[in-house]
Amino acid sequence: MEKRIVWTDRAPQPIGPYHQAVAFGDFIFTSGQIGIDPSTGKLIGGAIEQETEQALHNLKSVLEAAGASLSAVVKCTVYVTDMGDYPRINEVYGHFFKDGAPARSLVEVRALPGGARVEIDAIAYRRSENL
Repeated sequence: MEKRIVWTDRAPQPIGPYHQAVAFGDFIFTSGQIGIDPSTGKLIGGAIEQETEQALHNLKSVLEAAGASLSAVVKCTVYVTDMGDYPRINEVYGHFFKDGAPARSLVEVRALPGGARVEIDAIAYRRSENL
């Protein structure tokens, strides 16, 4: 099996030595996505709900570029800078993962890149015949 680099212009471009995602066999490992608008390269302003929604749209775009979807996600990790935002983040998250929500960890951290308040990464599984 070979690893395959995943790239799309519908999600923020990496700002360091990493890729948006790497596919290996039937698995896709995404890098963390924050609420950057890919058309401007800037973090979405406003409430935590808008930032969370943009991060999840970015995650969805990366997964689609890899030949998968949010329904293929088996594990997410959500990083937040304020655990007090958890209920509002969780509400938005629930709209994206309505059926068959994946396993998930949520971790409070001191800071995230670019002043983001939420970052989400995922591991997805897809059948290799869908490539």
